[in-house]
Amino acid sequence: MSRNYKFHNKSGLYFVSFATVYWIDVFTRQMYFDVLADSVRYCRKNKGMEVYAYCFMPSHVHFIFRSGNDDPSGLIRDFKKHTSKKVIQAIENNPQESRKEWLLWMFEKAGNRNTTVRYRQFWQQHNKPVELWTDKVIQQKINYIHNNPIESGFVSDSVDWKYSSARNYVDDHTILEIDSDGYLLGLTK
Repeated sequence: MSRNYKFHNKSGLYFVSFATVYWIDVFTRQMYFDVLADSVRYCRKNKGMEVYAYCFMPSHVHFIFRSGNDDPSGLIRDFKKHTSKKVIQAIENNPQESRKEWLLWMFEKAGNRNTTVRYRQFWQQHNKPVELWTDKVIQQKINYIHNNPIESGFVSDSVDWKYSSARNYVDDHTILEIDSDGYLLGLTK
């Protein structure tokens, strides 16, 4: 793996992206988005996660975050492990999930191809962390995250995507709270 895609500075600010296996559009139902949002809330409260920007898309997640406990790799590992278990449980227990058998089969197929997975694999293994250290790069990544739903054709204004910190940047904190001090103080509003 490239040196650019590792957590070298344990207290650094990072941009990460990770996707479901095969880029499957799993996050198409409210209950699956809720798993992600609840997990972020838990990590912020109990694991020292500082979130400065985020976007949940149907097949992937973007964060700008910092680990207050100086363990960004462990934080993302635990987040992905927890969310994978909870989303798969939600799929299994959702009587309205029309794609249930197919989704579970795809996760099992991915797990069978990976010797480090016991049964089902939900997330792709890489996170592609990029350390952010200048205002210009931070702003570039925030713009990338917030424009992702626009580029995908889901909305014409980034604040209209429910699961994006673009809403936070216009003082709408109804979905998730984000951290606004420290690294990003005064950058955008």
